[in-house]
Amino acid sequence: MNSLLPTAIVGSLPKPAWLAEPEQLWSPWRLEAAALVEGKHDALAIAADEQRRAGLDIIADGEQTRQHFVTTFIEHLRGVDFEHRETVRIRDRYDASVPTVVGAVSRERPVFVEDARTLRAQTNQPIKWALPGPMTMIDTLADKHYGSREELAREFAKILNQEAKELEAAGVDIIQFDEPAFNVFFDDVRDWGVEVLELAAEGLRAETVVHICYGYGIKANTDWKATLGPEWRQYEESFPLLQRSSIDTVSLERHNSRVPVELIELLRGKRVMVGAVDVATHEIETPEEVAATLRDVLRFVDSDKLIPSTNCGMAPLPRTVARKKMAALASGAAIVRAELTGTSASLDSTAGPHA
Repeated sequence: MNSLLPTAIVGSLPKPAWLAEPEQLWSPWRLEAAALVEGKHDALAIAADEQRRAGLDIIADGEQTRQHFVTTFIEHLRGVDFEHRETVRIRDRYDASVPTVVGAVSRERPVFVEDARTLRAQTNQPIKWALPGPMTMIDTLADKHYGSREELAREFAKILNQEAKELEAAGVDIIQFDEPAFNVFFDDVRDWGVEVLELAAEGLRAETVVHICYGYGIKANTDWKATLGPEWRQYEESFPLLQRSSIDTVSLERHNSRVPVELIELLRGKRVMVGAVDVATHEIETPEEVAATLRDVLRFVDSDKLIPSTNCGMAPLPRTVARKKMAALASGAAIVRAELTGTSASLDSTAGPHA
């Protein structure tokens, strides 16, 4: 693995067509029962191999074993009724039919630990696993029990901490919490959001990441972005708080965004995952475009703390597009790495079974 500018995807990759309908979020599974379990783990192995072949340094699960980055985790919890659904406004952006919290929430058994063990067996490179953040979880539900966003978020944070510790024990090196809600509910972020996020990460030895983006490249998100004006300054609200937090790394959207690059200075001292690949377009970045994004960012983050990444997940993209974007990310990082070290650019994509 490259110790300087290690590369990684943020979250999802497109699923194989035999597992789920391509280029869709919440796509129904095309397999059932034991065949579905086997198919998910086959897809995990494929996702790991595709990242390795692209030259990425940190291997993620690509969310191959879940339909959605939030709801699949919630499906495994007690106290949530998926039969009685309500329509709620998701992140003040679009309406969605969501399950209802009807009692005390709890986790009866691990959700992703067996999947993580499967991924761990695929590679000796560092592996990263993403979990939904507490605030984003409560924004994807109707609450008929707690009556307090903060109280429900705290309960979810305790559950997430249990899961994260078991993922760590299964060999996961990096635990990521996805919190797109941090770009919307600024009062909550300030009043309790960061504190509750820290509760979810409490006691972990694994590196911790919070991912805050402007969403998948779906119409609801691109329409919202069009209303945000010439500068997207939402990060100005959360970055100073996260800079002082116990979270190790902050993951953000950058390439083709209107986020003022100087806002990254607010995170000085933290590790930063910077999105250098746009997931809202099928156009493939050139390695030089990726390199240009990274050079721009390096004015505001130390090179030993920069992790080149994607803006968000790539589930809605064609698989060929996702593969080429990952390869461009690795090649662009290699260009800048060579500039920083005075060596020639090369890709290190060697990997083998985990010892």
